[in-house]
Formats: sequence, C-alpha cells, structure tokens
Amino acid sequence: MLVDIDVGTILGVIASFMIGIACIAVYNKVKPRLGSQSNDLKILVERLQYYENLLIDMKIKLDSLELAKEPEELVQAQIPRPKEQKQEPSIATETREEKPKERIHNMSFGSAIEYVLRLITEKPMTSRDIQVTIGRTREHTSRMMKKLFEEGLVERDMRTKPFTYKITEKGLIRIGSLKAPTVET
Repeated sequence: MLVDIDVGTILGVIASFMIGIACIAVYNKVKPRLGSQSNDLKILVERLQYYENLLIDMKIKLDSLELAKEPEELVQAQIPRPKEQKQEPSIATETREEKPKERIHNMSFGSAIEYVLRLITEKPMTSRDIQVTIGRTREHTSRMMKKLFEEGLVERDMRTKPFTYKITEKGLIRIGSLKAPTVET
C-alpha cells in the first residue's frame, strides 16, 4: 500500500508547525509583562486603600474638632460625669468651661446609647465616626447601632456607603429632647 502525499499538504503541516512555535515564543515574551502589570495594579490598589483610610481618619478628627469648637451647641449633647471623680473647689470668680472629651471610655452600655443618641442629634454620622468618638470596637459599635435601628431610635440612610445614622423622634424622646405625645382618652 502506497500512500500518495501531496507537496501542498506537507508544506501546510510545516507552516502550521512554524506558526505554532512563533505563537509560543510571542506568548512567553508577553507573559512576564502581564504578570508585572497585575502586581503593579495590586500595589496601586493597596496604596489607594491606605490613603482612603487616612482621609477617613482625618475627616473624623476634623469633625471631632468642629464639635469641640461649638461648646454652646454641645451643652445638650454632654453626658454628666460619674460621681466618682473629685472636683476641686474653684477659688477664682471666673467660671471655666470644660472641653468635652473626644472619646468616652469605661461607660456602661446604657450611657453609651444615650451618648450616641445625643451625638447624632447634631448631625448624621457613620458607624466609623461613632466608633472613633466613643472609643469602642467596630463590632461593639455595629451591634449597638443595629440595636438602636431595630428599636426605632435611629434611622439608617442606606443610599450612602457607609450608612449614616440620624436620630428619630423616638430617639429624641429617649434622651429627653422631645416630649412624648400624650394620648387623650
């Protein structure tokens, strides 16, 4: 049995083989460049996230400073100090105004709720803003805000990321800024 092989078929096989080798060579040249671009992209994304976190922290600090500069508006939002602290009698005739603390530590859960409600009375805040201000963990703050939302004391603005919280009428009643409506019988 003799097989008749055409010259055109042999040239086609050889040309296909050569094109395949050329494609492999080009792929091996381009592959390292693609990998370096993805590493560069990872580095840029990490750097962007780092700077975004810095901006968020700066915004929170700026908001805290703005709150500290408005003492007449903060008088409503201040929480009374525990009785354990000793106060020295002032001999001078002038009265000194105490600056509110940026963070409130060692407060009970009830007073934290009251403080947060008073804090968001002034303006809506994100969970991160509240977390930094009260000095609690992210998980603690998230659980507390979820509880306040479920009780109807705060509203969530779900159009923004992260969510912003603002106080409701029920929340204002809880802190005593608004009187409860009386039901006439």
